[in-house]
Amino acid sequence: MADHEGKEGKFSRRDLLLRIQAASQARWEEEKTFYAEPAMEGQPCPEGKFFGNFPYPYMNGLLHLGHAFSLSKLEFAAAYHRLCGKRVLFGQGFHCTGMPIKACADKLDRELTAYGCPPRFPTQQDEEEEQQPAANGDAGAPVDPTKFVGKKSKAQSKKGPGATQWDILKRSGIQEEDIPQFRDSSHWLHYFPPLAERDLRAMGCGVDWRRSFITTDMNPFYDSFVRWQFWTLYRQGKIVKDKRYAVYSPLDGQPCADHDRASGEGVGPQEYTLIKMRVKELKGKLSALEGQADGGVYLMAASLRPETMYGQTNCWALPDGKYGAYKGLNGEVYVMTYRSALNLSYQEKTPKRGEPECLLELTGQDLMGLPLSAPNCPHDAIYVLPLLTILMNKGTGIVTSVPSDSPDDYTALQDLKKKPKLREKYNIADEWVMPFEVIPIIDIPGFGDVAAQVVCEQLKVQSQNDTAKLAEAKQLVYLKVIGAGCQR
Repeated sequence: MADHEGKEGKFSRRDLLLRIQAASQARWEEEKTFYAEPAMEGQPCPEGKFFGNFPYPYMNGLLHLGHAFSLSKLEFAAAYHRLCGKRVLFGQGFHCTGMPIKACADKLDRELTAYGCPPRFPTQQDEEEEQQPAANGDAGAPVDPTKFVGKKSKAQSKKGPGATQWDILKRSGIQEEDIPQFRDSSHWLHYFPPLAERDLRAMGCGVDWRRSFITTDMNPFYDSFVRWQFWTLYRQGKIVKDKRYAVYSPLDGQPCADHDRASGEGVGPQEYTLIKMRVKELKGKLSALEGQADGGVYLMAASLRPETMYGQTNCWALPDGKYGAYKGLNGEVYVMTYRSALNLSYQEKTPKRGEPECLLELTGQDLMGLPLSAPNCPHDAIYVLPLLTILMNKGTGIVTSVPSDSPDDYTALQDLKKKPKLREKYNIADEWVMPFEVIPIIDIPGFGDVAAQVVCEQLKVQSQNDTAKLAEAKQLVYLKVIGAGCQR
């Protein structure tokens, strides 16, 4: 009994405040304190007016503390102006347009289709059992006791609980039997806005709830307001409907704006210049393209610095990288990665939008030694050589080489020149490498017109394996060339 009384005394002040809060909110509701009535037409409003709006919170979940913090600023301002005697309108909308709700609904639908309802997701034990056969295959291999080998990838380890849409909804307090309804994106519009209003009422916000609304065409009044806005701007020539570069979601079939993404916020389109290097002789595996490329076969290199193409000495490909020969426009065939071909197809540079047609699957080794005609290059032909540091998820997987201004290109070319066994390993003929020297194209104060060579020699870079020194060399060259480089 004493312990119970002690607990009551401990929370008595809190309970008193809650009783005062409930009584005050009930009185506000009864007296319609926050109702805002506009002045009649022609009627003066000497007391002044104040209108405040908090950017509509998105309705793909419950409100959180961040919303409360931001909203409190408007709540304090509205209360202040109301105390000053002004007519105050604090309206609250709920944001339901855009992709997040649709993306969440589609994600839940995919989960239930793949794993049943209720879903049985793969557990950590299931993943370890799947990986066990592969691990047993290396049972006889020596183990380095100084190195830790995890059973899960870094990405898997970072996922943590609640990474599925099912779990996210369940942790929001939604009963399992109700979750399947959220496969329909319209259900979100009926479920979360009332809960948001409940929480804002509990917070005591001075909102005129008669004027609350959701966006989308499910609310014809707000929808007509937005339509009027856009048509007015369109008729005035202020806006146009046209195509632009954007982050695009093939899964949803439309651009994916910054706040519409589950990940990758802040990422924008990266502009590259594609360097079309025509294959002068279709040999080896590429001979299968004879008769299928009236417009020619091109290796497509993505470059951020097309002005350096005057200094090309060769072209790079990843020997074990996966490439393809894709049908392009005007009878041309483009050799690149599937990822880059897909991106190109959405820019309408292939016959079918969003459907790159692969005529021939290739590896980087299939491209070694191909003679190329490169634009603005002083050589009649340059050759494809191996580079092991190419990232296949960046650019096109094909990289043009300018050793005068790229420490990576300079070092890789020197490695091939100095190491006959390296050439032999990738079946590289001497005449594809040995005759080609650095071509000076850009003069940089302090480094001259072969900056990459000068900096690599100064830092004593011995090979491509000197990654730390190469990173320092690139930093030195690129900073200087951007600020002070002068094209010859």
